[in-house]
Amino acid sequence: MNRYIDLLKTLIATPSFSKEEAKAADIMRAFLEKEGVLYHTKENNTWALCKHFDKHKPTVLLNSHIDTVRPAKGYTLDPFAPIEEGDILYGLGSNDAGGPLVALLAVFVHFYEREDLPFNLIYAATAEEEISGRRGLEIVLPEIVPIQFAIVGEPTRMELAIAEKGLLVLDCYARGKSGHAAREEGENALYKAIKDIQILQSYEFEKVSKVLGKVKMSVTQIEAGTQHNVVPDICHFVADVRTNEFYSNKEAARIINQLIESEVKPRSVRLNSSGISEEHPFAQIAKRRGIRIYGSPTTSDQAIMSTPSVKMGPGDSARSHTADEYIYKSEILKGIQQYIDMLEELKL
Repeated sequence: MNRYIDLLKTLIATPSFSKEEAKAADIMRAFLEKEGVLYHTKENNTWALCKHFDKHKPTVLLNSHIDTVRPAKGYTLDPFAPIEEGDILYGLGSNDAGGPLVALLAVFVHFYEREDLPFNLIYAATAEEEISGRRGLEIVLPEIVPIQFAIVGEPTRMELAIAEKGLLVLDCYARGKSGHAAREEGENALYKAIKDIQILQSYEFEKVSKVLGKVKMSVTQIEAGTQHNVVPDICHFVADVRTNEFYSNKEAARIINQLIESEVKPRSVRLNSSGISEEHPFAQIAKRRGIRIYGSPTTSDQAIMSTPSVKMGPGDSARSHTADEYIYKSEILKGIQQYIDMLEELKL
């Protein structure tokens, strides 16, 4: 299993920001080639089918991403130096999502030549996840459908996220009329925006999910005005909305549009809530094993899948996007074994 830790160290040493993943993709392809695994490519995405793929069997997708965010400002270590201190491996992308990426690869290679599995396996190492881009998994899915189930590798401490919230980002524009601040002139767009922000702050969507909880709205950015003595005629603010399974992003945007006076413009409505029932065979395996089942507040590539999917992987989401990011090597090795054991039990 050391070769998978070595692979992760090589990936850490290779900058792979979103839309700049070509070198990381080459590393993944070279590893697959060395393992004797045939693979397919599209732009910075790489995927492989199990050796004895049978179109009459259901198919399970193992997916994680090769891109990373840019280093946080608080780094004290070189983000591109894979530094080992005992069991700890430091480096940008080690936790999100290098650990899950190489763990799922190890699982795929383990099962690659097996003929007796009751399902096919596809492994996909994809791009642009960190920016919810359109040139990552979204362009791979049409090449590999139909799939019946997917495991998305993200750091969850190998607990099982059976659902995740959707992401809806809204640009909101309050409009007024400019005037001189010293006189009773104009119509202050900033004051209008404040009223709308207060409405959003206090509003609660009616339907609450058993797994994901309430829809959460946060106003995260605001800008207005050109100088101190001019009443602003426009105020732009941004709302971050995390939807549960009861509201599509399109419906949530419609509701918010009716709540406030500001013009509401969704950046995208494609990243909807997703998940599986607690009665799904994979969730039942987790229950039998005493693995915690929960709903995730963060968004991943699950959001663009129509296939039933879960999120699970070694590492801890709390370490993602932090300075001096790290993962425990033992987490990866234990994660590989847990994935293997659960897939051995899975019947779709």
